[in-house]
Parts: sequence; structure tokens; C-alpha cells
Amino acid sequence: MTSVAVTRFGIVGSGWRSLFFLRLARLLPQWFEVTGVVTRTAERGDEVRAEWGVPTFRTTDELLAQGRPDFVIVSVPWAVTPAVTRELVGQGVRVLAETPPAPDLDGLRSLWAEVGGSGLVQVAEQYLLMPGHAARLELVRAGVIGEPTSVQISSTHLYHAVSLIRGLLGVDYDSAEVSARAFVAPLANPLSPTGWSGDGTPQQLATTLATIDFGGRMGLYDFTDNQWWNPLRARRLTVRGSLGELVDDTVVRLVDPTTPVESTLVRRQTGIDLNLEGLDLKHISFDGTVVYRNPFVGTGLSDDDIAVADIVARTGAWARGEAAAPYPLAQACQDHLISLAIEESVRTGVPVVTAREDWAGA
Repeated sequence: MTSVAVTRFGIVGSGWRSLFFLRLARLLPQWFEVTGVVTRTAERGDEVRAEWGVPTFRTTDELLAQGRPDFVIVSVPWAVTPAVTRELVGQGVRVLAETPPAPDLDGLRSLWAEVGGSGLVQVAEQYLLMPGHAARLELVRAGVIGEPTSVQISSTHLYHAVSLIRGLLGVDYDSAEVSARAFVAPLANPLSPTGWSGDGTPQQLATTLATIDFGGRMGLYDFTDNQWWNPLRARRLTVRGSLGELVDDTVVRLVDPTTPVESTLVRRQTGIDLNLEGLDLKHISFDGTVVYRNPFVGTGLSDDDIAVADIVARTGAWARGEAAAPYPLAQACQDHLISLAIEESVRTGVPVVTAREDWAGA
């Protein structure tokens, strides 16, 4: 992103995820402005206003009466997201909905039938915008490893992982056959969103393994409970192609019939050791060519915060007619369709084949 136009957004919801957006607006006022937050109670509204210094309201009507933002972020429990999204679209408001946009398949179908044709809904799926993944996607799209044929991921869960698999393979709405199983084993689990527990006793945690067959291209999904936080489980990503493979930050590929070569993705991360430029990601390069530049250089944001800020900025640019849609509702519906198939296959013990849904024509 090179635009410095301020993106103005409202928020519906005041849970832990909405705080990510409030924090980014506070850190990056030259990029973002929160026009207000809708909370269920006046008491919660008072807390948000006192902590974040933004106006709060009880209804979306009150929020919009203060002046329309570029879009409104819907950051509420899964079951409530479709209703709030419908309400806003009914008022002609652009929406950035949290993931997933609806809790189940019936909810996805209903939401799409009611608002899919509006073109007003994007979804805050940021994983392909994380610096490392964005750099990998650039290499894959450039054909460095030839035609991508499979993605193996052990990192994040369900729809987020499916988004990465589909994006790296270049798969849109292809039918998929999903086969999944869950295995339980002991594993210490000392860190969670609430912090360090001080308990290193192994717990019985489930690991879900799934194959996703797109008919010639495939994904391998591997996720252990709380893997996002557990420091005892690494994150891994492999993209295999017709001329080589990418494993995390290492790439091997064939440059002529007798010459395989190996290269690496290199982060320019400042503020380490005696570097005095400040803690910051500048860019990621590959064989001397920059394949990713931090759009928020100089801010010292973590990779996840960079990705969240990027999806918000891109949504603002889309809402103002300056850029293409960053992650349309149809894409997010497809992600969750396949993640629901993973859960169904685990539950039933048999493969699940996804159908072609109405959003596939979007």
C-alpha cells in the first residue's frame, strides 16, 4: 500500500478481536480513524470510551448518524455476524466482517443469498497478507517453483489455513474431497491468550490431519489444539511445484535440466544487535530482488499486526473506489465451506465432498 489517505471505519462489537482494530488506529492515526464503536450496553460503552477515546453507541443507526465511515467492521460472535452484516448492507454500508462470516453452511448460504449480490461485503482474512506468506505467494505466482501442486501447512486453523492453501495453489471454487482424522496425545500447554499458566503438565490435546483433494492439486492440513500460542509446536509451510518446492524460507528449483539450485527468503529486520534504525521489518528479498515491502515501515508492528492493518487499509481503498476488493465474501464462504468439511470428516470418519455453491459464480 502506498496511499496515505486516512481510512475511517466504525466497529460493531467490543470483544477481544475488536481491540486489535482500536489498537491499530491508536498506533497509526495517519492511516486509520475510528468513527465509533457499537456496544450492547452503556456500561461497556463507557469502558471503551474511557480506554480508547472513541465515541460509542448502542445501535448502528446511531453510529451512522454521526457521519458515514468508509466501512464498518463487524466484530461480534459468529452467530451474530450474519444479522449485523445484513443490517448494514440494508443501509447501503460497506462491511468488513470478521472470520468466518457465518457459523455454519446454512448460515453461509443464507447470508450469500441475502447480501452476496450487493458487492458490499469484504472479510478480514489477513493471512495471505502476513509478510512471510505474502513473499511466498509472490514467488509462487512468479513461477519460481513451476506450477504449484500441493501445500502442506501446520500453522493456523481451519478457514485461515484453507485460505493459505487455496491462495498458494491458485484454487478458487473447485470441488474438493476432504478426508480428516483427529488424534489425541499428551503435550504441555504452558501459554494461552491469558498468558503463561506456570503449569508444564502435559495435557491431552488433539491434532487434526486432513487431506484436501482439488483434483490434481492438494492440501495437507495439520493443526494441534492451541498451536497459535503453544511454543512447543513450530509452524511449517511447504509449497510443492512442478519445478521445485518452497519449505518455509528455503526454495529449491530446477534452473536447467541438470541444475537444481537453492535460495532463501531474507528478511531485512532492523533493530537487532547494534543496528540503530529501530525495531522494524523493512522488506523481504529473494536472490537480491525485493519480493515484499512492509507497507507500514517505521511503525515497528508485528507480522500479524502488519497483515491486519493491511487488510483494513486495502478495504478502505476499495471502499473509496481506489483499489480492487481485498477479500470478497465469496472467497471467505469457500474457505469456511472447506473448513466445515474438515470438521464433518473428523466427526463422521468418512470423506466429505464439497458441492459447488451459489457464490462460486461471483
